[in-house]
Amino acid sequence: MSGHGEHQEHTAHVVPISTYVGVFIVLLVGTALTTAVAYIDLGRWNTVVALAIAVTKMLFVILFFMHVKYNPGLTRIIIAGAFFWLGIMICFSMADELTRGWEYNPPGWTPGLILPYLFHFLF
Repeated sequence: MSGHGEHQEHTAHVVPISTYVGVFIVLLVGTALTTAVAYIDLGRWNTVVALAIAVTKMLFVILFFMHVKYNPGLTRIIIAGAFFWLGIMICFSMADELTRGWEYNPPGWTPGLILPYLFHFLF
């Protein structure tokens, strides 16, 4: 019978040092690759390649250093919800940015236009 006095032992998953060292080496290689790609002209693909490397490094950090790989389903649902929300924010930002071409942008303010009105108002 499961009473209130009984407690379940929750043991944390112990990750071997070799896993951390391996992930650290992958992150260092990713950083070196990002730096190398920054000096290569890939045209329109520079941003795509840099973001792909950054996303890969982000996944390694989230999965191994934040222990999401070893956590139960609720943590994974929370992380998935956070990425879904990030996707929504990126979509709204892109929709805002891509629809700015149709707005009328008036010319800048020039001080010479206000002087006649200011003179009439003051005198």
